Order: sequence, then C-alpha cells, then structure tokens
Amino acid sequence: MKILVSADMEGATGVTWPADVLPGTPQWERCRSLFTSDVNAAALGFYDGGADEVLVNEAHWTMRNLLLERLDDRVQMLTGKHKSLSMVEGIQHGDVDAVAFVGYHTGAGTEGVLAHTYLANSITGVWLNGARASEGLLNAHVAAEYGVPVVLVTGDDLTCADAAGYAPDARTVAVKDYVSRYAAVCRTPARTAADIRAAAKEAAALAGRYTPVDGGPFTVELEFDAEHLAAAATVVPGVAVSGERRVSYTSETMYEGIRTFKAVTTIVSSAVEEQYG
Repeated sequence: MKILVSADMEGATGVTWPADVLPGTPQWERCRSLFTSDVNAAALGFYDGGADEVLVNEAHWTMRNLLLERLDDRVQMLTGKHKSLSMVEGIQHGDVDAVAFVGYHTGAGTEGVLAHTYLANSITGVWLNGARASEGLLNAHVAAEYGVPVVLVTGDDLTCADAAGYAPDARTVAVKDYVSRYAAVCRTPARTAADIRAAAKEAAALAGRYTPVDGGPFTVELEFDAEHLAAAATVVPGVAVSGERRVSYTSETMYEGIRTFKAVTTIVSSAVEEQYG
C-alpha cells in the first residue's frame, strides 16, 4: 500500500496569518515545525494502518518548507517546484493507492483561515463546472482521473466541511476552528498530532485504486480583483474573457485542466504590481 500525502501549510496546526507561511520570516521558521508535525503524524498513522510506503509531496509556495530530518525514516519526500501536477505530483504513475490532503484550506472568496486558491491574493473566486472550487476540490478531480481515493483531509473546521463535498468518505481532522481569515481557535500540536495519527490509521482502510473516472469536460472559471489580470490570463491558449474580471476555459481532462490552471496563475502572478495589484 502506497499513500501520497499532498502537504500544504495554511491549514497546519497553529497557522493563522500570512507571516506564518511566508518563507524567510521568523514566524514561518517556527511554523515549519508545526507543519512537519502534522505531516509526520499522518505518515505514522498510515504506517499504523498497514501502509508500506508514504510519499510526501510538498505543496506550499516554494515547496521547500518541511523539515525532512524530523520525518519518520520510512517516509520519502518530494520537494521543490516545477512539477507536472503541482500539488498532487506523483499520483500519475499508477502505484498510489490513496491520497491525503494535509494542511489544506478553503477556496478563494470563501470563509476560512488564509482562504485562497493558488494565489494568496488576486483571485477572488474559482468555479469548476459552476461549483465553487477549492484546491481540495480541484485536486480531488485529478485524483479521481487516476482512480485514487482521497482518504484524509486536515485543516480548519471549514476545510473539513468543504471536504465532505468532494471526499465524503474521507476521514477529516480539524486542527483549528475558523474565527476570521487571520484568526482561529487552535489545538496544541500534541493534540493535533494524536488526532491526525488516529484518523490516518482509520483512513488507511479506505485505500485502494478504483476504475479511473472520466468526468470531463471541465470548465474552469476564475475571477480576479483587477481587470488587467483577466486580460493577462488570456495569453494562455484556450483561456477567454467570460465576464467582468473573469476568464474561463474548458479541458477534456482534469490533467489538462489543472495544468492550464497552473499556467494561468503563473501568468497572472507576474502581472501583479506591488502597490496596486
């Protein structure tokens, strides 16, 4: 049994504001330990449940945040940027039996601690086939295309509620309760580690590849906080203006859809000016 852990940081234990996840700040350095604790707890739980292999894919910002030296020796970690499937890189090789979303968060324009979708700002909403889409929802559709179930989701309480929409059978662990985008009621790392490990052990029983789901076509629509960002996004082939500050595109597969999404966000981020956005 091989488990892929897609590890994001905004939904980690104790994380509540931008400096906690911004590489290079003192707060980020401290929160790296909390993030690593969550991920390690998930890995230990999966091993407790019978997993033979756990591959952790770093999915936050620079994708160089976890402390490798603090992970269980059985764990392997994929770190660094420029990966074909970004947050769920590794799922495409046919040997992953389940995926866990650890440290996830809610989507752009919704309530949730550090809520966003790919870009911290600039994107005010994302819709997939008309439904509001978080990173979890987008990545779950990629996983389904490879026949891999989402078996565990951790983050704030609203992230766990969001997961019920795209992975209803998954085990969820709320490490904090939403108060505002930059505030939460947080559990201690000792408590969250125990909760995550227990949930991952149960989640291991849900592992097992199934017949890949052909759910396409997929229409993705993005809304930005400035009109020039929508114009910039249309540089990507197939992306067209669909409304005020909005663009959309349609892909036959979610593999293509998530790669186009990555291209759009990369182009848009380069068009953001420091003061005016």
